[in-house]
Amino acid sequence: MFLKTLAPQDPLISQLVPIMAQASQILLEEYQSYCAGCEFNIQEKSDDSPVTQADLKVNRFLLKHLAEVTPTLPVLSEESDYSARKAWPQCWMLDPLDGTKEFIHERDEFTINLSLIDGHLTTFAIIAVPCEQVMYIGYTSQRPYKYSFSQQQWFQYQIEEHSVNTPIQIGLSHNSKNPKYQNFIDPILKSRDVTRREAGSAYKFCMMLEGEIDIYPRFHPTSEWDTSSGQALLESIGGGLLTLEGKPFLYNQRDTVLNGGFIAFKDQYCKDLAYDALTHSGILD
Repeated sequence: MFLKTLAPQDPLISQLVPIMAQASQILLEEYQSYCAGCEFNIQEKSDDSPVTQADLKVNRFLLKHLAEVTPTLPVLSEESDYSARKAWPQCWMLDPLDGTKEFIHERDEFTINLSLIDGHLTTFAIIAVPCEQVMYIGYTSQRPYKYSFSQQQWFQYQIEEHSVNTPIQIGLSHNSKNPKYQNFIDPILKSRDVTRREAGSAYKFCMMLEGEIDIYPRFHPTSEWDTSSGQALLESIGGGLLTLEGKPFLYNQRDTVLNGGFIAFKDQYCKDLAYDALTHSGILD
């Protein structure tokens, strides 16, 4: 849970919060315009995934302002050229609209993901949720903050002990038809009740921070900018995100920016439960 607190006295956070708040407002206005039926440009990229005028508008805004805050740091963005990325020892990783399909389907579960990559690790992360006017922000080395820019109020995460008397909340994407997900859930059902919670994109990581999801399995592809911020924020609360083999994701190291499957968990208990279920699910056979 998050409790009210004073604003953190950190120069990077102080610089980035108003920028991310403005980017969120731009994205929210684009979403409202789209939902109202106004003329709106949607194209297909080379991988057949959609990109909208909102993706590109927020991308331009954030590239401009990140260059002002950290002029020596390149930005590895989903919507920009990142062909030189392997030569970057440090960079920003950006998804200006994570959940484009949610946006197009008029579901408000889309986010802006920004993280700082140092070597192959994420050291700092922000996930902004435009429709809720909040952002989750912090370093992997300390408990994260939540900032409501509609209320101008800061909150900081407080760890809660996991209750074994409540259902395990499993986070899934909308319309998860792959039988692997039920195969994963079935072993958990032998010892615990399960509640399925469907949501889009990195919004599921925010739900984990809010105590609304305990375990988030993913057996279909994502990209590095989809997971970097969420992984860092989960690590900062004692959780994490690991490959199906139990290894942490590393960033800007591989030949491809595509991720394999993963398990995200909010604490050690959920990690143990998830990997035990994975072992008995047959998914790794």
